[in-house]
Amino acid sequence: MKLKLNWGTYIVVAFALFMTFILYFVVKVQSDSKYDNDLVVEEYYKHDIHYQEEMQRVQNAQDLPNKPLVSQLENEVTITFPANFDPKKITGNVALYRPSNKKLDFQVKLALTEPVLHIPKTNLVGGSWDINMEWQYEGKAYLTKETIYIK
Repeated sequence: MKLKLNWGTYIVVAFALFMTFILYFVVKVQSDSKYDNDLVVEEYYKHDIHYQEEMQRVQNAQDLPNKPLVSQLENEVTITFPANFDPKKITGNVALYRPSNKKLDFQVKLALTEPVLHIPKTNLVGGSWDINMEWQYEGKAYLTKETIYIK
């Protein structure tokens, strides 16, 4: 006996195979820690409430004639703050975020004796890094954001 299939049967079979294919990838992404899908910022909504304050700090940094400069040397990343600022009066934090793995994120508290902050590359694995510099100078708050790529 020969089984005769019509075009409707082929559509149902193709649809079932497509759904199986999609479900396989959903399960793979959800169960594999390589595909970490955490939020970049913890407590995102609390962070979003202070958006206008953040924009004011970004604008303060944009208004500076000499902005902080991020550069890469062979063994380190340097952040050079404006030379006309007294480095001992600069306070705040520099946060380095790894977009692909929040376990590698870290912060450096600013306690400068010179206008340059040195971050050894031994602390940074290769790839993309977001640098958020939240700093104050003589009561005025600044926020500078940069993205670098470490080879």
